[in-house]
Amino acid sequence: MQVVPGRAVTHMHAIMKKLLDYFYPPRCPICDEILPPGIIICEGCTKEAVTIAEPVCKKCGKPIENGEREYCSDCAGRQHTYRQGKAVFLYKAGMKKSMYRFKYSNRREYAQFYAKCAAKIHSSWILRNRIEVIVPIPMYPGKRRRRGYNQAEIFARALGKELGIPVDAGIVRRVRNTVPQKALNDKERQRNLKNAFQLAPNIVKYSQILLVDDIYTTGSTMDAVAAVLLSGGAQNIYYICISIGAGF
Repeated sequence: MQVVPGRAVTHMHAIMKKLLDYFYPPRCPICDEILPPGIIICEGCTKEAVTIAEPVCKKCGKPIENGEREYCSDCAGRQHTYRQGKAVFLYKAGMKKSMYRFKYSNRREYAQFYAKCAAKIHSSWILRNRIEVIVPIPMYPGKRRRRGYNQAEIFARALGKELGIPVDAGIVRRVRNTVPQKALNDKERQRNLKNAFQLAPNIVKYSQILLVDDIYTTGSTMDAVAAVLLSGGAQNIYYICISIGAGF
């Protein structure tokens, strides 16, 4: 009997997945309970994963209450380096706990759920913008060693697999450690991120780039990385984040 190499590899992958699911069963990204095979979220937890819906800010993608406005108060008063951004979930309730475990408790498997939802909601927008590559926001090397992984890269690779778009996690590096942005004002954020990112190659070979990160607040990090990529020759920088707060 002749064994077809492609089928053999696929069969091996299926066996490996079953073994991994047995020893490391997937967990619900909201309540963290063990899930049955083939399920990525508890039925009762879907209401906790609130996806972003219109009306939203036309720039950053934050939900806004007034549908007659185009921009949230943050984007109305400042210029962003990126062209446009989208978010998947509202950062509240169950999603806050989910994001914490994803970042700090090694729940990397949550990325599959995040990516499937992102692709379902925003795939047409990504295709319309002719995205060539997905680039995760880089993490400072020392911080990555301590944590063991970069959650933005885990999400980026899951999203790339869903959409069939390559991921380049080495195009830009974080060369200076920074303090958490959430406790800083606008000027402090800019100083905090100044010269924090650097291109790995001398030139960017992509024109349309999609940045991804876990949580979006003011966009200072996105702007800093977008500026570096634009300086290397990219034309347009877009982004998707897993979770975002409400605008005003």
